[in-house]
Amino acid sequence: MHAFGRYLAAALAARFASEGTSLALVLLALERTGSAAHGAFVLTAWLAPHVLAAPLAGAVAARTRRPRLLHVGALAGFGCAVAALSVLLGRAPAPLVLVVALLGGSCGPMVTGGMSSLVAALVPAGAGRDRAYAWDASTYNAAAVTAPAVVGLAAALGSAASAMAVLALAGALAAALAATLPYETPRPDRAVPGSAPAGLGAGLSALWQIRELRAITSATTLAFVGIGTLTTTSVLLASRLGSPGAGGVLMTAFAVGALAGSLTLGRITAVEPGVLARWAMAGTGVALAAAAFAPSVAVAAVLFTVAGVCDGPLLTATLRIRSEYAPDAVRTQVFTLGAGLKLTAASLGAALVGFAAASPPRVLLGGISVLVLAAALLHALMARKAPKAPAPAPAGGAAAGPSEGSAPDPARRRKPGGP
Repeated sequence: MHAFGRYLAAALAARFASEGTSLALVLLALERTGSAAHGAFVLTAWLAPHVLAAPLAGAVAARTRRPRLLHVGALAGFGCAVAALSVLLGRAPAPLVLVVALLGGSCGPMVTGGMSSLVAALVPAGAGRDRAYAWDASTYNAAAVTAPAVVGLAAALGSAASAMAVLALAGALAAALAATLPYETPRPDRAVPGSAPAGLGAGLSALWQIRELRAITSATTLAFVGIGTLTTTSVLLASRLGSPGAGGVLMTAFAVGALAGSLTLGRITAVEPGVLARWAMAGTGVALAAAAFAPSVAVAAVLFTVAGVCDGPLLTATLRIRSEYAPDAVRTQVFTLGAGLKLTAASLGAALVGFAAASPPRVLLGGISVLVLAAALLHALMARKAPKAPAPAPAGGAAAGPSEGSAPDPARRRKPGGP
């Protein structure tokens, strides 16, 4: 567990840098060029490779014989790109800035899903690993709470460039800590059953062929179309309630609730992760639907906190499902692809709400709740096992094995890999 403690520190530092960079880039562009649009273009270049590089990063991780070099190099590259952008943005030619942003963003999948894929090698399978994923999920939530606050404070006391410097140092710390972790060398022969060794399409194939992975990936992707609109919608809702500047308060309430949820409900190992994921999405959807009718920002903040508490266990459950059902040779691909698809869905949601920004915020928030509730229903339908056909009776009427409805033999538990 000593190694897992170092992992948590590395993951928190890396995700702190990742969460803060989006805000810091926009602030720095505004500070140096007077145009937030310039920062938006750089931010787009930073985020786009998170999706495009996910399958490549996973495939390389599955095949490399030096996983330590890959993970440490990706984290170091991430930090170096942040440092370079703090110097170049608003000063160097735009094409050069965009290239640096693209290169740095290409390291993003290893900061999110790529790091989470290491937990299985650090903690033995069982309840201990389930709790470890709850702690891993909490690093995302903790970063979401602290990074914007630290970036805003550093920018207010110094400059946006100093905020970028803090984030670059966090990336460097993450790389240094990651260098001390134990790594297992992936075995190409342990791939998806019936498929070639882990190529670019192996992770995507596993996500589709394995029922549990297909269900959680489809459901969370749909849910994040809604969650991706939450930031903009919270600002619009706060304005509608008479407090234009309170949108950040609502999102902070959601993030704090999510952190509390991941550290409490997310640590419940007695509940099957698929069930936990469904209830997490259902609870989040109901709480956000109630928030749409909140009479004040204070009441809305309480309901956003409740929604966050419900949302907290979702990431923990998702990580547990990926770890349990992803074949060893494509585990990193499954983690990076899953994270990339969720980011894509969130980006799509953010774009959609831009077109619908003129709609009443209560309608927008109601639409988010519908999407999240639909995601819970989608998971329930996709994860449901098909009923088994009764086995033909053997000659003579003698029972040849357990009858339908009898307790299954734990030793004959199906190995992950089937549809």
